[in-house]
Amino acid sequence: MQKITITKKQHNERLDVVLSQYLDLSRSQVHKMIEQVQITVNGKSPKKAGDTMKEGYEIVISDTKKIVAPKKNLPINQPIPSKKKTAKSLIPKVVAETKDYIVIDKPSGLLVHPTQANKKNTLVNWLIKNYPEVKKIGDDPDVRPGIVHRLDKEASGLMVIARTQKMFNHLKQQFKDRTMEKEYYALVHDKVERDWDEITFPIARSGNTDRMAARPITEQGAAEDEKNAHTEFIAERHFINFSLLRVILHTGRMHQIRVHMLAYNHPLVGDPLYFQRKRRRTWDEKLGRLFLHATKLGFKNLAGENQTFESPLPKELSSFLALLA
Repeated sequence: MQKITITKKQHNERLDVVLSQYLDLSRSQVHKMIEQVQITVNGKSPKKAGDTMKEGYEIVISDTKKIVAPKKNLPINQPIPSKKKTAKSLIPKVVAETKDYIVIDKPSGLLVHPTQANKKNTLVNWLIKNYPEVKKIGDDPDVRPGIVHRLDKEASGLMVIARTQKMFNHLKQQFKDRTMEKEYYALVHDKVERDWDEITFPIARSGNTDRMAARPITEQGAAEDEKNAHTEFIAERHFINFSLLRVILHTGRMHQIRVHMLAYNHPLVGDPLYFQRKRRRTWDEKLGRLFLHATKLGFKNLAGENQTFESPLPKELSSFLALLA
C-alpha cells in the first residue's frame, strides 16, 4: 500500500494528473485502477478520474507494484537519451520517384547533411549512392545535392529531392513564393487554450549557439538576423497533459515549429533542445525522440500539376499516443 498526500503545488489538480506523476501508466489504466477500487481518496473511492484534489487530501493506492518514484528533470544541457537506431532503421523510404524528383520519408535520427561529427550516415550520403545524378544539382551541390528543404535530425517525414536542375529551380521558386504545402503532426505539452491559432513571432539566432529564439513583435530591439515567421496549428486531439496538433508552415525558418511552440508555452514532447527547465520530463524520456512528423507535402511538377503526398505517423509515435489515451 502506498500513500500520497496532496501538496500545495498539486492543489486543484485532477486526480489522474496527480497520479500520472507517480504511476507509470496511461490515463485508461488509471481509470481501470479506480474502477477496481485500487485507489481511494480520504478513505473513499473517487467518483471519476477527473476529481479535483485539494491540499492535504490523502490518496491510497493498494497495488504498490505500479508505483514509481517521480522522475527528476534532466539537467538543462543534457539531451534526452535517444533510443538506439540501427543502420537499417535509418534508411529513408522512397514514396515516389520520377525522372525529375523523388519524395522520401525520412526516419527520425537521420541527419540530412554531413557534419564534422557525422560525415557518413546522412541523407546526402544515401542520395549520392542511390541517385548519383544529384551530385550536380542545386545551388551548393557539394553540400546539399538536390536538397531544396530539410528536416531536423530528430524529426521524421516527407521531403522532396530534385533530380534535375530545372526541377530544383522550380521547387525553389515554390518555396520562395510560399505555395508549397507543408503540414506536420506535433505533440506538445499541456492542453492548448485554442483549437486553432497562428504564431507570428519573428525568429533569430540565440546568441552564438545553434539555438534559435522567438519573441513577440511588440518587444523592442530587433536582432540583426531576425526573420518573420508564420506558423498555424489546429488541435486534432487533447490528452490530460498534452495536445496533438496539425501544424501548417507558411514560412520555413530553422527549427520554426519547435521555437514557436516553446515561445507559445507549449514545447514539443521529446525536444532535447527547446524545453522548459522546470517541466517534468518523464514522458519525454519515455518517448525517446522528438514528436514531430512531416505528414503532408504538396507541390507542382514541371507540367504545373499538383502533387500531394501523405505519410502516417511512424509506429513509435502512434504507439506513444495509444499510451496517453
